[in-house]
Amino acid sequence: MKILAASDIHGDVGAAKKLAAKAKKEKVDLVILAGDLSIFGNGLEGLLKPFSDAEKKVAIIPGNHDSEADLFMLKKRYPDILYDLHNYAFKVGDVGFFGCGLANIGPNELSEAEIKKRIENSFKYIKDAKRKVLVVHVPPYKTKLDVIGRDVNVGSTAVREMIEKFKPENCICGHIHETFNLEDKLGNTTVINAGPKGKIIDV
Repeated sequence: MKILAASDIHGDVGAAKKLAAKAKKEKVDLVILAGDLSIFGNGLEGLLKPFSDAEKKVAIIPGNHDSEADLFMLKKRYPDILYDLHNYAFKVGDVGFFGCGLANIGPNELSEAEIKKRIENSFKYIKDAKRKVLVVHVPPYKTKLDVIGRDVNVGSTAVREMIEKFKPENCICGHIHETFNLEDKLGNTTVINAGPKGKIIDV
């Protein structure tokens, strides 16, 4: 299965058009947008239309710049292409997708306990999938993906704990602009900060 993963578009319709064109050219099976679609709700108008026009399914979670109300609005506007990974989990073939949006800091904040609870609940629905992909906005704590400044780690301890517990093949995240497009490993899990330019992933 081929995925195009991206994050932190921040209302850039031009970036969305480039991603949709890439998804079509590469014949991906699914697009994943790992949060911060908007700038505090601004810039959502028309943001997902390029993917709808390209007839590509899109799984989304909110970032700390988005709200759950933003997610609800997008689901109502694009019901035929959207998967909500913040409140649900789903399977495509033998691949199970689960996750949790928002972040452990910012205006749309979840506590570490709530992040853990949501990921655990989401996992229940895909636990029997042959392969598993965790989608979050904030990267796991103490990896090369959550470093800002001079070795300051700002990731989520709950995300790291859930990766170590459930051992998904892949974890897709975003949030930290300084580490866009970097990868790291936690055990056998490949963790990817997708960034706004997107990254093709075979799962």
